[in-house]
Amino acid sequence: MTDITYIRTYEGWLYLSVVIDLFSRQVVGWSMKPRMTSDLALDALLAAVWRRKPSGSVMVHSDQGSQFSSGDWQSFLKANHLVGSMSRRGNCHDNAVAESFFQLLKRERIKRQIYPTREAARQDVFNYIEMFYNPRRRHGTSGDLSPIEFEKRHYQSLTGV
Repeated sequence: MTDITYIRTYEGWLYLSVVIDLFSRQVVGWSMKPRMTSDLALDALLAAVWRRKPSGSVMVHSDQGSQFSSGDWQSFLKANHLVGSMSRRGNCHDNAVAESFFQLLKRERIKRQIYPTREAARQDVFNYIEMFYNPRRRHGTSGDLSPIEFEKRHYQSLTGV
């Protein structure tokens, strides 16, 4: 699942695109840029593909934003054996997991602040995702485990059989 949100800085907006694994709720790819263009979303998806190295077909769900309907996005999906899936127009519930992540980020870290620079925002969001959310943030849908711990235990259970 992928989506985009914005972060306020005194230099202007900073846009954050994330790719979230629905199985574990782990943010597996993300990108931040001062403009909300297709390369913002593509960089997040590229990071997810690089991190996960999918061997089979994988579904990537998004809303109908222009970033996700661009020719570059569609070409990238096809070249990497990814299957695109889009929400119906006006159906915000399809992206509930991504929206939930953004709500947590804003409530637990950003808290209505305006960062002095885009770089300060980037560093803080990086810290939140990679040092807190993925390795430590517990989720009720994952048995009260962090996304990384949930995946670790799942794969250990598969090798123990």
